[in-house]
Amino acid sequence: MKTVLMADPVRFPRMTSQEVRDAFLIQQLHRHGELHMAYVDLDRAVIGIAAPAESPITLPSSPELRAEYFTQRRELGILNVGGPATVHIGDSSYRLENLDVLYIGRGNPEIRFESGPQQAPPLLYLLSYPAHTEYPVALIRQADAQPMETGSPKTCNHRTIYKYIHSSGAKSCQLVMGVTHLHEGSSWNTMPAHTHMRRSEIYFYFDVAQDARVFHLMGPPQETRHIVLNNAECVVSPGWSIHAGVGTQAYKFCWGMGGENQDYADMDPVPIDTMR
Repeated sequence: MKTVLMADPVRFPRMTSQEVRDAFLIQQLHRHGELHMAYVDLDRAVIGIAAPAESPITLPSSPELRAEYFTQRRELGILNVGGPATVHIGDSSYRLENLDVLYIGRGNPEIRFESGPQQAPPLLYLLSYPAHTEYPVALIRQADAQPMETGSPKTCNHRTIYKYIHSSGAKSCQLVMGVTHLHEGSSWNTMPAHTHMRRSEIYFYFDVAQDARVFHLMGPPQETRHIVLNNAECVVSPGWSIHAGVGTQAYKFCWGMGGENQDYADMDPVPIDTMR
């Protein structure tokens, strides 16, 4: 597990493109048959990708966590963006199809990831935050996620937002998690932009075509920068930063948050004419 240290808004305006990428972009987690994770000092988030193949993968603890097992003091959300997978939690098993989410609460010492048919390997995106109490394991099917239509073709941001782990859905300590689908012909997400100092946010971009890219905007509203992302890459957004993006064609992304509240609507809008 690698450690990622965030930059602050004072240092941010003087950073080069590569320094911004080094501080906020998390990539190269997806490797066939392996599990790779990153520990982010911001809100102590852990981000990972498990890509089980011929053999199951056990979720380990790590020296960075100082824990006997991964969920000893943590909760975990898992989004499957690939083929079928089975997640084993102790003696219980949960089959995840594409775009299903599994919530695992604190206090589950044995977690394993197993692939379904090899012609359609799974890709499991993991997002974890510290947890102060236990909530039950919950499997949320994509068909059962709470959808919300927003945007329009006129503004190039017609999209459907699916909420999985949130205050009115699967219960958690602080993890909030969902997926946004851009409709064909639309490319902008989360524009007009916003910030929220109460929660940090992490975007995981997926279903980005091989010849496409996403230009993710971040930074203080009057001092923005962009990061160019490929498929299956993540970007971390501190509370002082906007988080928005535009793709060269339609894509999907998982948004996940941790912090002091779970109110999805807790945002500080940024008027587009004030951005720089």
